[in-house]
Amino acid sequence: MSRPEIAIVDYGMANLRSVQKAFEAVGFAAVVTSDAYRVGEAAKVVLPGVGAFGDAMAELHGSGLSAAVTGQIAAGKPFLGICLGMQMLFTRSHEDGLHAGLNLYPGEVVRFPRQPRLKVPHMGWNTLRLTQPKCPLFTDLPADAAFYFVHSYYVEPTDETLIAAEFDYPTQCCAATWRDNVFTTQFHPEKSQGVGLAMLKNFARL
Repeated sequence: MSRPEIAIVDYGMANLRSVQKAFEAVGFAAVVTSDAYRVGEAAKVVLPGVGAFGDAMAELHGSGLSAAVTGQIAAGKPFLGICLGMQMLFTRSHEDGLHAGLNLYPGEVVRFPRQPRLKVPHMGWNTLRLTQPKCPLFTDLPADAAFYFVHSYYVEPTDETLIAAEFDYPTQCCAATWRDNVFTTQFHPEKSQGVGLAMLKNFARL
């Protein structure tokens, strides 16, 4: 079995094929796998996510994939967490009760506040405000690039230096984080047309 260059972690709850197709569209092969060994052997790891936080964490732990993911991060391999895959790296989520995350970074996953005329889930395009413009994911992207979001919860990192980009809905929220080899996005680059594909290509080239 060949060693995968990019492993997309299959824990049974994500839009896996759309992420795989996006990497293929920019010329990089990516394998979808639920095999913890294959994830542990990959040169780069992507943890996408759609679904409920508590169920996702249970699947990740039950399959042994959580150890493979955290091991690859500790080993310095490039890692990309998308949407729920971003949220699971933090301390805990308030979605349908309190659920522990992987706690790689301190922070809470919280719901958008109930406000008049504020639609939740947040679905649509938002322009990013880059707080770490030198983040490799943003290389050669236009300054006013907009990305596609679909979510009801978002991350509030305790350490604000993690934040690589922000968006407004209606107040300032974390859109992306970056530290060393670990990149996360609350938005979906695989659904964000040309700019999203360019971002995934930047990750694949790391």
